[in-house]
Amino acid sequence: MPPPDGSHSPDLDAGLSNVLFDVWLVSRAATALVDEAVRAAGLDADEFAVYSVLSSTAGMTPTELARWMAAPATTVSSYVKRFERRGHVRKVAHPEDRRSYRVELTEAGRRAHQVAGELFLPTLHEVTRRVGGGTADTHGRLRALHGILAAMNDESLS
Repeated sequence: MPPPDGSHSPDLDAGLSNVLFDVWLVSRAATALVDEAVRAAGLDADEFAVYSVLSSTAGMTPTELARWMAAPATTVSSYVKRFERRGHVRKVAHPEDRRSYRVELTEAGRRAHQVAGELFLPTLHEVTRRVGGGTADTHGRLRALHGILAAMNDESLS
């Protein structure tokens, strides 16, 4: 049984206790949960996240995706190629920059995302239930932390 504070490994050295390490641990645990939840849809957690952002936009350029994912352009390129092979995305000429393109989900990609979303919802509801009344506060703090980390990543790129 996990310790009452919710930690998974009570024998971790106290020196490892810091915000960035804790975020990394939470990220790994969340990824494992979502991987398991959406596996039957043929996606993993990272792919489900990319499909989710693409489904909520009119498409994104690879540069926008790389920034959103905090990932190198080569990683985004690999994702786009994999998704194209599946028939889940298409490249559409960028309306304002002829040198660039936008990545959009195809109907098959939208269906795969919908199936994955249906599989994901029970896990999301269970996490929300376990977080309890502090869900909105937790979400707000995580969004604020994300903003800080994204700004620091942007600063390191300039």
